[in-house]
Order: sequence, then structure tokens, then C-alpha cells
Amino acid sequence: MPHPRPRWRQRSRLVRVVRLLRTRQPQTFTEKVRYKMLRDHRMLLVTFADKAAVREYVASRVGAEYLPEAYGIVRDPAQLRELDLPESYVVKPTHGSGAAIVVSPKGSEDQTLPPAVWGWVYRHVRPSAVTVDALVDIAHGWMTKLYGQGPNREWAYGKVEPAVIVEELLVAPAGIPDDYKFFVFHGRCRYIQVDAGRFDHRTQDFYDADWQHLPMSGGPAWTTPPRARPERLDELISIAERLGAETDFVRVDLYALPDRIVFGELTSYPAGGDSPFEPQSFDAEFGSHWAVPRRYR
Repeated sequence: MPHPRPRWRQRSRLVRVVRLLRTRQPQTFTEKVRYKMLRDHRMLLVTFADKAAVREYVASRVGAEYLPEAYGIVRDPAQLRELDLPESYVVKPTHGSGAAIVVSPKGSEDQTLPPAVWGWVYRHVRPSAVTVDALVDIAHGWMTKLYGQGPNREWAYGKVEPAVIVEELLVAPAGIPDDYKFFVFHGRCRYIQVDAGRFDHRTQDFYDADWQHLPMSGGPAWTTPPRARPERLDELISIAERLGAETDFVRVDLYALPDRIVFGELTSYPAGGDSPFEPQSFDAEFGSHWAVPRRYR
């Protein structure tokens, strides 16, 4: 299936030149993300962005035991009909970020599957709200959409061959597990973002690598009372640093379940270069650990 064509602004050479000039001397974290988006065209980033290909990368760097179980990876959405799925599972496009259909008995009674035309959506529904035909239609919609907008934005996603992956649903005692996001600069973890309560009361906290809480916000409220240091924090950081060892920056997302650690994703462009920082001084602090190269090789 051919890739959809990006809008003219995201493939315009003139726009690219202007953006290259604007980002030539980045100082803050968000400026350096935009610098990377425009200049880092290594195939390594395509592997990171591809939810199917990244599984092999993770297995080779830290071991397949850290991967969630995959029930199927299909290039033709109609092949979803052939999968023998459990009661709970997650359906995601391999060439995008943030889009997923989560199916489990704990989904809201009021939630239904989104219309196929909506594209990049995240929805948690009960099995009774799902038909395989509806999933196929949604997946067909994903296959026609371009995430990242084109070569002047999140370039790597446009190079991923579209597919659909169906994985196990990760479950913690309190429901959906907390999402640990490790900011790894030049192979070293400097900061950790923890997102919790995705479908309920969402919270977000930032820590340094020693688990000292940072007085900053990315939007959602802090956890109350303060979160205790994870028992396996050293192992989590070690995994994140091994996965980020080959690049100048990547955010490594992991889940700490009671019995195992599970890989989430590798993100080269957090928030597409528009991460919110409050106070703004943390944008410069995060960026201070990142020495972007003059040229990516």
C-alpha cells in the first residue's frame, strides 16, 4: 500500500530551508528535538518508530523477555479476522504514536469504538463493544494515514511500512500500569517521567535519575501523596540506557509490573518538539544534557 502524500508545507524545500535556519543553534530541549527532526535521517530512527521492527531491536539489546506478547502483526487489516484473540488485548498501528484500541472488561460501559474516519485515536472499550469488522475498518483507516506529517516534521514515521500489531494488554493491580518514560541522553538516563491514571484521574510527575522529584509540570497534576521510589528502579534505568546507547537522545518507555518489566516504545520526538515545561527554565535544563552533533552519520 503506498504511503499517503504529506501536505505541501511538510515537504516544501523552501519551508525546510527556513526551519533549518531557525534551528541551527538550538539551546533548549524542545529546540534540539526540532533540530533532530530535521537533520537526523538515520535508519535507526525508523526502527525506533516502527512498532514491529523495534521488537527485534529490543530483543537484541536487552532480551525478548522484556517484550509484550504479540498476538499478530498484519499488513492487510483483513487478516485481523484470522487471529484468535483473548478477552483483553490492544490493537495499534505500527507507523504512528498514541493511537490504540484497548479492549478489556474494565472498559467504560459508555465507550464505543470510534468511527474509522477519525484516525489517530485512543479508546478503551469492553469486548461487547467490539466487532472484528469494526476493527478491520479502523485499521484500514490507519493504513491510509501519514503520522508525523512528512520530511519537514517527524520524518521517521513516514518511512515505516504501515501495519497493525495486536499485543497483550498489560495489567497492574490497580488496572492500567503506570508508564515510566526515561529521558536518555548519550546513553545516560537523566530524567524520568511517570504518567498514571490514563483513563481516570491522570497524573504526571518528573524525577531525576536519583528519584528526586522535580518541581516542574508538563500539564497534568502531581501524584498525591508523593510516589515511592520503585523497587526495580536501577534495573529500569539500566534497560533504558542500553536501549538508548546508540543515539544522542531517545525517550525509553517502560512498564514496571509486579512480576516483570515490559517495554513500551522508543520515542525520538517527544510531543513533536512541543513538550510543555512549567516553569520554562526546565526546557533549558533538559537541553543542557544533550550535545547535538553538527551532522548525523
